[in-house]
Amino acid sequence: MPLATTPISFEFFPPKTEAGQQKLLQVRDALAATQPEFFSVTYGAGGSTQNGTLQTVLALRESGIDAAPHLSCIGASRAELRQLLSEYQQQGITRLVALRGDLPSGMGMGGELRYANELVAFIREEFGRHFTIEVAAYPETHPQAPSFSADLQHFVRKCAAGADSAITQYFFNADAYFHFVERAQAAGVTIPILPGIMPITNYTKLARFSDACGAELPRWIRKQLEAYGDDSASIQAFGTEVIARLCDQLIAGGAPGLHFYTLNQAQPSLDILAQLQG
Repeated sequence: MPLATTPISFEFFPPKTEAGQQKLLQVRDALAATQPEFFSVTYGAGGSTQNGTLQTVLALRESGIDAAPHLSCIGASRAELRQLLSEYQQQGITRLVALRGDLPSGMGMGGELRYANELVAFIREEFGRHFTIEVAAYPETHPQAPSFSADLQHFVRKCAAGADSAITQYFFNADAYFHFVERAQAAGVTIPILPGIMPITNYTKLARFSDACGAELPRWIRKQLEAYGDDSASIQAFGTEVIARLCDQLIAGGAPGLHFYTLNQAQPSLDILAQLQG
């Protein structure tokens, strides 16, 4: 599947400042020009950015591109989730990314729904097929999962509960993605599994993100990024080459799309797409 026919999508986080909001509109317009299938907007632990998520979704939709809020069930009651989903429905939102969500420090499994499969089932019970539901997938295993097999079975349950498609945690090894997809399909999963793509722009932040979420940052990439030190231009050029090559492998192997984690920046994703287009 060549890039021209490969669906792409982009993830954002709600800006916390006026300057961030203005920048996001510029980033939105630059990425909307690539005609993505949808945008998505993250959701803070414990609902800390719930209102920011909705406002960001509405701002992104002004570009004419569909936008999906992330929805977490951690710390929320069924009544609270029902109210939020009703508001999304009233706003004309038809796509969601349904997640368990991160556990805030020192907090147990708060809320009436403990896992993402329960959230997906709740959405289907309450709202039928109104929402297209995306769920998360972890090719290199969720950091809190006891094993690959246990994590895979949890993913299968999310799909069976009514998910329409999945978006993976980012990774840098295409084989990890293809192995996961193969195992998921063997377990009966039929929905598309979109690979999550993380542009490389800053070594320190990338290493911290990767260590926290369980995404393996290969040693050869770490060593090359360390060697560049503070040379941001070299880091970004190297990152573009590495990620474009990864995307090329994924497209060639039949991935159903590419979902970019933008960190509210346009240029890194645009550079990767430009390299893919040759």
